Amino acid sequence: MTQRKITDDLSALFAVLPPSIAQAVRNLDDSDNLLEVILDLGRLPTARFTSGEVVLRSDGEVTRAEIDHVVEGVGDFDEDNRAGIERTLHRISAIRNRRGHIVGLTCRVGRAVYGTLDIIQDLVESGKSLLLLGRPGVGKTTMLREAARILAESKRVIIVDTSNEIGGDGDVPHPAVGRARRMQVATPSLQHEVMIEAVENHNPEVIVIDEIGRELEALAARTIAERGVQLIGTAHGNTLDNLLLNPTLSDLVGGIESVTLSDEEARRRGTQKTVLERRSPPTFDVLIEIQTRDRLAVHPDVSTAVDSLLRGNPLPPEIRYRDAEGKIRVEKPPAPPRRTTRDPQGFSRQGNGSFIRPASKPEPAERFARQSAEGGPGGSDSLASVRIYPYGVARNRLMQAAKRLRVPAIIVRDLGDADVLVTLRSYYRKRQQSVVEAEHRGMPIYVLRANTVKQMEKFLSELFNLTYDGETNEERALQDTRAAIEAVLNGERWVELPPASAYIRRLQHEMARQAQLVSHSYGKDPYRRVRIYRE
Repeated sequence: MTQRKITDDLSALFAVLPPSIAQAVRNLDDSDNLLEVILDLGRLPTARFTSGEVVLRSDGEVTRAEIDHVVEGVGDFDEDNRAGIERTLHRISAIRNRRGHIVGLTCRVGRAVYGTLDIIQDLVESGKSLLLLGRPGVGKTTMLREAARILAESKRVIIVDTSNEIGGDGDVPHPAVGRARRMQVATPSLQHEVMIEAVENHNPEVIVIDEIGRELEALAARTIAERGVQLIGTAHGNTLDNLLLNPTLSDLVGGIESVTLSDEEARRRGTQKTVLERRSPPTFDVLIEIQTRDRLAVHPDVSTAVDSLLRGNPLPPEIRYRDAEGKIRVEKPPAPPRRTTRDPQGFSRQGNGSFIRPASKPEPAERFARQSAEGGPGGSDSLASVRIYPYGVARNRLMQAAKRLRVPAIIVRDLGDADVLVTLRSYYRKRQQSVVEAEHRGMPIYVLRANTVKQMEKFLSELFNLTYDGETNEERALQDTRAAIEAVLNGERWVELPPASAYIRRLQHEMARQAQLVSHSYGKDPYRRVRIYRE
């Protein structure tokens, strides 16, 4: 394992801080874990450490003179309200009032940490493009700086330094980037132009980019990757799922688009005709989720990971971490189990034309199974109640369909209280927020073709594991039931009806009850039938 070496130039940062505040930080004697010093006008100064915040003094608020003291000691603030200290990696960020005056400062400690890249050095040196994800302060930029230094020993490396965080403030880059060359960005909104300029003018083999956050920057990154240049960059987000749902940055991993299949292909796959697929090859080959400073989740093949995620069968990432002794451990994901009940697109086909989004939970037919067989006067089937959240579906029609089928469907108004979500195809295609949230929760999602009672009855029949026979069989069965009721009322002791589905039997029981007759169900499916007789 490479021995870590940390260079933080804290003396340069203390030199620009007010003397009393700098001395208070020194007295805490925990500089190795210091992250930031916070100075807000009229508030107590604080220091942020990896373990929490500490108030630097309790007897005095930050004054205007102390704010001005720091501003005078650093370089000019750019359009992104950031400044630095010459030949260091420290970053001073300003908060301004409505008149443009600085009223707050975040003084972040910049450290060059040598030896942090050994956990992914094999990936960096493989020549593949790498994208690092992680929350602020987790060490993305530190790892990026180390990658630039190592690769610059054998390749032509250009750093596109938007806020001078990678190479430090000033015209001469910090020694932590080694032989890598650095291009500064005058205006953050023009970072994409500098990225293209770096490729066209300086013939790099590797380009290092920090904080890809705009659509134009994502497009520029794709252009660079298509020219055969290795990219190493960071982006906002914690996981691959977050990035995929970000419309601005999803192109970095290939993007998502709605694809309409032919009738033959949809039948072959057993899916609806419109499915979600990856739009193009990903810009980055490998995606690394930085969970903590010493624990990473690696997706070694972004295209495969995205395809699997869209098909409802996400692949577990490779986990790399440092143990208590500092040794690097690698946990390979288990081989994915063979799936025999899912189609290639990860959708489960429903017989009524609706579809359920795959989830980690069992299918609704299993989850909401019949609790007991039919029995007793009226033959009421005992079913477990299901809480349904309708999104874009008429609640009154859904309640009407549930009442007609006599199923215990509970219509809820909060997604958090629901067992399943039902929506229309148009809402599902647009990836509405409620649909995306339900998918993240692993909640089954039903998609209806139309906002009609008939579609809702078919959906409820599927949900409660009933058999929906269609209008022709239903009308014929109801005619037989009416004839049986007339026969019993005219003196017959009892009349047994032909075998029918649970849905038809429910209607038959209801008709007998309305005629003030008694009905029971006998036999086992598919030969279960209703018998109508006098009291």
